[in-house]
Amino acid sequence: MVSVNQLTVDFGGFRLFEDITFNINLRDRIGLTGKNGAGKSTLLKIVAGHQVLSFGSVSMSKGFTIGYLPQHMNHDNTRTVYDEVELAFGELKTIQVDIEELNRQLSDRNDYESDAYLSIIHRLSERNERYDLLGGSNYQGKIETTLKGLGFERTDFTRNCGEFSGGWRMRVELAKILLGHPDLFLLDEPTNHLDIESIQWLEDFLKDYKGAVVIISHDKAFLDNITTRTIEISLGRIYDYKANYTRFLELRIERREQQLNAFRNQQKMIEDTEKFIERFRYKATKAVQVQSRIKQLDKIDRIEVDEFDTSALNIKFPAAPRSGTVVVKGLHVGKAYGNHQVIDDVAFSVERGEKVCFVGRNGEGKSTMARMIMGEIDFKGELLLGHGVKIGYFAQNQADLLDANLSVLETIEHVAIGEIRTKIRDILGAFMFSGEDVDKKVGVLSGGERTRLAMVKLLLEPVNLLILDEPTNHLDMRSKEILKQAIKDFDGTAIVVSHDREFLDGLVTKVFEFRDKKMKEHLGGIYEFLQTRKIDNMRDLELQKSSIKRESASSPKVVSASKLSYEDRKELSRKIKKAEQQVANSESNISRLENELETITAKMNIPEFSSDESLFLGFKNLQDQLNDEMSNWESFNEELELLLSQKD
Repeated sequence: MVSVNQLTVDFGGFRLFEDITFNINLRDRIGLTGKNGAGKSTLLKIVAGHQVLSFGSVSMSKGFTIGYLPQHMNHDNTRTVYDEVELAFGELKTIQVDIEELNRQLSDRNDYESDAYLSIIHRLSERNERYDLLGGSNYQGKIETTLKGLGFERTDFTRNCGEFSGGWRMRVELAKILLGHPDLFLLDEPTNHLDIESIQWLEDFLKDYKGAVVIISHDKAFLDNITTRTIEISLGRIYDYKANYTRFLELRIERREQQLNAFRNQQKMIEDTEKFIERFRYKATKAVQVQSRIKQLDKIDRIEVDEFDTSALNIKFPAAPRSGTVVVKGLHVGKAYGNHQVIDDVAFSVERGEKVCFVGRNGEGKSTMARMIMGEIDFKGELLLGHGVKIGYFAQNQADLLDANLSVLETIEHVAIGEIRTKIRDILGAFMFSGEDVDKKVGVLSGGERTRLAMVKLLLEPVNLLILDEPTNHLDMRSKEILKQAIKDFDGTAIVVSHDREFLDGLVTKVFEFRDKKMKEHLGGIYEFLQTRKIDNMRDLELQKSSIKRESASSPKVVSASKLSYEDRKELSRKIKKAEQQVANSESNISRLENELETITAKMNIPEFSSDESLFLGFKNLQDQLNDEMSNWESFNEELELLLSQKD
């Protein structure tokens, strides 16, 4: 599908990639990983055609489509949510206009036998077929399903995009990309602005998607649930594993151990050979053997051990001053923005030493509650802080609040007071800002670097209550693990607002769920909570099914076979047999097309064929045929199920 050949990228006098080559194949589920600054986002921009190459090429077949979601983008705020997402169906809207015009032309003519009339009929038929192929009869339903899956309410559909936060506008862009059904998704941190329920919905969507997917994400659970291949970028090179993220970590360790063992054995052999050469170099009787050993050394393919980037964040929160037993307590707490009630009459308490999390859909009040505890916004009811409580707060947009014109060092110097000023460079070094890095302007830092700098500010004075609102956004996997351990080791109390299941797992022992303006307490870890919510959802589903059954019983629409005449039953059996044959034929065609695609994919992976345009065209043609046949198979199965329901 996509072939990246000998890619080299220079960035600001620094070589980011060197001679990178890999392919993206049909149905690939690739997780792109590496530390912050390794070049993951740059690589996606290059594949998407948004950045110029220094050297190398990116090849793909004609007509190949890409849906690219960057981390940051400019949004159009002039349309409603529904109208903005409907832009994904631009071709459908054009076809609708064509069909209306062709029907108008037919209504104005009565020369039914003429070539011109038949030509219009033919064009109308083509347009209608294309409209049906693109799902035109149900595209409104697809828009609604996708927006709801991403957390929007039906009442949001008619709201202007400008009324929403940047995170929600990013969801609008994600909806447009998903509904465009491109051949390849390139998603850069798609979960940063999603809640847990929306992440799970997106997982299900991507797992069943017929195209290929390349994802940058620091959400380990999200990657494990979707990807089957991991490409790591490290020190300008890539390492390609046919495994999800967790298995990749295991394979990487195994690979390095194997390389080290092979390297040691080879070094021992080289050392022994060199000793032999040195010992007998000047003995005429051993000249033949010496020359043989010299040639042997020249022919050795020297084993190289993969270099690993071992730089990592070093976080340790200062010792927490002792606080009262109850750290924060809420009584009859409520908050509304105008007529929109976010939180209504809730009560809760957090005790000393507890590690708890706030979870729930975006807009349900998690960050609002954090800001209320901080005293940043007004509210109804009471929020009482315990004796001696000192709060350290990391806001969701903390990294964006930094002054872009200050250097890293200046940012910390402006807030450091007293003896800590003598340790500023040591603290920055622990957060991977060393040497000339401290003189960089904040404006040129990556998202991960800004998050790390914002975290430094949090450590400048001892606190006993940490309130962390989405602290893992933009942090790489290794930094997240270190932050997680630092919070676990912290001897104070922590309230974490996060959608990252893997980060919360093993960290928190209590979950506060924000839902329907209330705040419900769940004892246990995050996965215990998710299991409980899954059971609750299944109960809701069973109630829905029971309701559907009652409705069906009150107004049956299918005539049972027992009420059909002999001739009707005979005709029904004939139709069932025909439908079964159609399903079988379609399954046979799908199997054949999949085998042909595997064959051509294998050939495309061979370097000498990687730029063969005819191969790409053949691949695209087979892929289109497979998509069409899959649609046929679904239709045949629906028809068969309907016929069988009449027989029962």
